[in-house]
Amino acid sequence: MSRVQSIERAFAILSTLAEGPIGVTEVAGRVGLPKSTAARLLTALWHVGAVEQEAGGTRYRLGPRIADFARQHVPTRDLLAVAHPHLAELATGIGEAAGLSVPDGRVVHYVDQVGTAHQVQIRDWTGSRVPMHAVPSGQVILAHLRPDAAERFLATPLESYAPATMTDPGVLRERLGQIRRDGFAWALDEFSDGIASVAAPVFGSGGEVVAAVHVHGPSYRFPTHGTLDRVTERVVRAAARISAGLGHGPRP
Repeated sequence: MSRVQSIERAFAILSTLAEGPIGVTEVAGRVGLPKSTAARLLTALWHVGAVEQEAGGTRYRLGPRIADFARQHVPTRDLLAVAHPHLAELATGIGEAAGLSVPDGRVVHYVDQVGTAHQVQIRDWTGSRVPMHAVPSGQVILAHLRPDAAERFLATPLESYAPATMTDPGVLRERLGQIRRDGFAWALDEFSDGIASVAAPVFGSGGEVVAAVHVHGPSYRFPTHGTLDRVTERVVRAAARISAGLGHGPRP
């Protein structure tokens, strides 16, 4: 109960700071806490970036982590409405299943998929959650997180799902750097044997990564010989169009 009470008090402080910068004494008065308790909670919130002090002053205001959370919040329903036509176009143009996933803590949550007429198809992943490091859609999201958030992810044990799953933090760190430079990620058999997949990041209006577009299929037929660059270009272009639909400007 004490932990719940601390959370409730922390949210009360954040709500108060949303009205503008104020000092510890005023914070304590508005939320009905002893000044020492308010100061302790403000210090804890400062350590995680939820609040910050004005330069050269003693007043507190909402911090960068709160702004990050706000920018990253794109209602899934709105995202699906923008993305689905582009997924359908990808699936038709490439001939393999196209999907959309969103970050959910340490995993990617698959929220949409458009299939094809192939008799042999990849299962519908809609509703599934997969650790970010194991699939291209998660890797393109990881590659565009704040560096401290990405490093926290890499500092935890990385589970293996197939012989090719990347579980070495150093190797994965190099892969993420390459993804940032390229703007996409390909993977073969990294999450499941026999599946090839390519993904590109989707950005929100503030420039933050909010989702990933991917196309995947059985590796014996995808990508067909000589089509890798064309498939990659289509996926990157679709992700850019979805980003633009969410209010994100053109990327170089």
